[in-house]
Amino acid sequence: MIDIKSMTLEELKTDMAELSEKPFRAKQLHEWMHKKLAESFDEMTNISAALKEKCRQRYSYTNLKCIRQQESKIDGTKKFLFELSDGNVVESVWMKYKHGNSVCISSQVGCRMGCAFCASTLDGLARNLAPSEMLDQIYAITRLTGERVSNVVVMGTGEPLDNFDNLLIFIRLLTDEEGLHISQRNLTVSTCGLVPKIRELAEKKLQITLALSLHATTDEKRRKLMPIANKYSIRELMEACSYYFDQTGRRITFEYSLVGGVNDTDEDAGELIELVKPLNCHVNLIPVNPIKERNFVQSEGSAIQAFKNKLEKNGINVTIRREMGRDIDGACGQLRRRHIERSLQ
Repeated sequence: MIDIKSMTLEELKTDMAELSEKPFRAKQLHEWMHKKLAESFDEMTNISAALKEKCRQRYSYTNLKCIRQQESKIDGTKKFLFELSDGNVVESVWMKYKHGNSVCISSQVGCRMGCAFCASTLDGLARNLAPSEMLDQIYAITRLTGERVSNVVVMGTGEPLDNFDNLLIFIRLLTDEEGLHISQRNLTVSTCGLVPKIRELAEKKLQITLALSLHATTDEKRRKLMPIANKYSIRELMEACSYYFDQTGRRITFEYSLVGGVNDTDEDAGELIELVKPLNCHVNLIPVNPIKERNFVQSEGSAIQAFKNKLEKNGINVTIRREMGRDIDGACGQLRRRHIERSLQ
């Protein structure tokens, strides 16, 4: 069956013609799915019973089922566990900020990148998410919270650039004025550093923010934390980031997880300054979220502050990521992993 929520309006118009339906029907369907956030064809009141039946026969309709919801008592962050049509589960996070509501979504079921400090990758990759499954995390959260989402971060479970084609369709649908019409500038896509895909993304000349998970300043240290570093060196990575900025004019964000005693020394800070200073960039320092399957510990507060101060003194734009939802399995992949563990017991 055809995944109707992953179709663009133009594709839907072409398909309606094949069903001997007028083009305006495509716009009606599209509006129900992407503006009114209908959960099924049944909710579409201006669509005839005959067309609804045609649609049921021809299309699959993505509608994620929320099977668990947690809310932080600290900051109101909400974490959702969604079940997909094949029984797989993904997680998403809703965060409230002064500038608006932000949602962090997953792009894959599991992940094959193997980063040492991340719970998302512990069970490997099950499959890619369809554009509709990425979108519907946002749609479901919008319905469940009753509040508009203004910022989207593709930084949950999965490596977005490892699901490249579906990611591009998702971006097109999310930012389309016929849909939620979220600005590309309000969309951040994270990557652990797939160099050829960074270059390919750069050539699309989108206005999204690219966030690169760096986490170390030498190839040797990065290889211990991130297997992808065995394939692409930091030099290749920096060249790709420079190319991305040249093509898009968009400043790169470098994500740097501070792990106590591993990458948080004064020497590490100096190496990071040397590495990123030639680039127009922002550094986001992340106090690592400990997971029970790994023995990493969060850096001391004083070490985090000293690291930040050194970067600032050297003219690097830097922030410390505000910890959200720490009391509700806040790190990527934790809620999904707990669910899998419980289901296996």
